[in-house]
Amino acid sequence: MSTESIVSFASLILADAGAEITAENILNVIKAAGATVDGAWADIYAKALEGKDVKEILAGFNTIGASAAPAAGAAASGSTEAAAEEAEEEEAEESDDDMGFGLFD
Repeated sequence: MSTESIVSFASLILADAGAEITAENILNVIKAAGATVDGAWADIYAKALEGKDVKEILAGFNTIGASAAPAAGAAASGSTEAAAEEAEEEEAEESDDDMGFGLFD
């Protein structure tokens, strides 16, 4: 497991327990789990999450996709047709390869 994953999970455990997310608390959780990381990572995560409600951030992920999709769709409406045509061309090329022959066979 990567260092970032270990520190992230420790931060989530602290948030779920309602404990303050500090470098010391992160390192304590990691030590209790039998893992070790460089203390600098705990400092980085603690500073990044300082003053933020991690549970609120996580709860907002399901709404981010829904609210961002219309904005992204409106911004990209001009290129939607070109992207659809390109996708159709790629599918056609892939289907030839699936049948065991291609353009250069």
